Amino acid sequence: MKVIIPLAGKGTRLRPHTHVVPKPMLKVAGRPVMSYVMDDVLQLGNVEQVIYITGHLKEKVEAFAPKAFDVPSLFIEQDVQDGTAGAVARASDHIDAPVLIIFVDTIFDADLSLLKDSTDDGIIWTKDVEDYQRFGVVVTDANGHMTRIVEKPKEPISKRANIGLYYIRNWPLLKEAVAHVLTTTPNKGEWYLTDAFQYMIDKGAKIRVVDVDGWYDAGQLETLLDTNRVMLEKGRARRPATLGDGATIIDPVYIEEGCTIEHATVGPNVTLGKGCIVRQSTVRDTIAGEHAVITNATLRDCFLGDRVKVEGVAGSLNIGDDSEIRGEG
Repeated sequence: MKVIIPLAGKGTRLRPHTHVVPKPMLKVAGRPVMSYVMDDVLQLGNVEQVIYITGHLKEKVEAFAPKAFDVPSLFIEQDVQDGTAGAVARASDHIDAPVLIIFVDTIFDADLSLLKDSTDDGIIWTKDVEDYQRFGVVVTDANGHMTRIVEKPKEPISKRANIGLYYIRNWPLLKEAVAHVLTTTPNKGEWYLTDAFQYMIDKGAKIRVVDVDGWYDAGQLETLLDTNRVMLEKGRARRPATLGDGATIIDPVYIEEGCTIEHATVGPNVTLGKGCIVRQSTVRDTIAGEHAVITNATLRDCFLGDRVKVEGVAGSLNIGDDSEIRGEG
């Protein structure tokens, strides 16, 4: 099996952080988002190659992935942002086996072992949602196979949201379908992989629909902070071995060893990267990068980059690397 991971996007909803860090490499609970996904992939034990479709900040992905994940890697640039089908099309020459396609701006609880015994042409994983109008939803037949995908439906024809995780066993038909989609008129300059799946179904393919137990978005600030909370609650929490004078920790937190916390309250739902300093402050529901310094502040719902300095501020902040904010308080 091969794995295709499209990650060429610019991550505009997570700026300013994605000006310098690719979106899948942003950290929640002390780990890059894509690492959670790759844990599940590598546990399968039958991955021949991971094909990364790169673009924005491609050099950082190329430096990170081979060291982080012990599997052969191939990097292909998507030089034009022409959609999800365009991304997979870049890998077409290398698709010669069943493929797992993963969009790694989310973390999911999915049983990938299902694909080892699958006899269907493919599997698409979904999650039941109440706000179905925000998503592409999957419609199934009585046997649990997909009949169509509808983007942002006005009527509740389905509440099974497409989460961006697909296994395609019938790889020759996938290649045919992607090639077909690229002959059609693009929608605002983009071709969509879901249209390729619809082509496959129209040609008689059976794509099984399976619900995941959990789906955690890491594609925008509010959901990234909530995903940080979930990962802490699901076992990623850790405290340092020693705390400074007057330090109070409210679990769950993820605090790297070597952080300095003095006369401060940290937590709940806080991640502090290595070398962080928090003094005379209260911090909750926050992700802070490495070597951030927080002094005389009251913070919540913040995303702070590496080496930021915050002093005398109360409220919520979203600031990138090497920024400094000082208030009058």
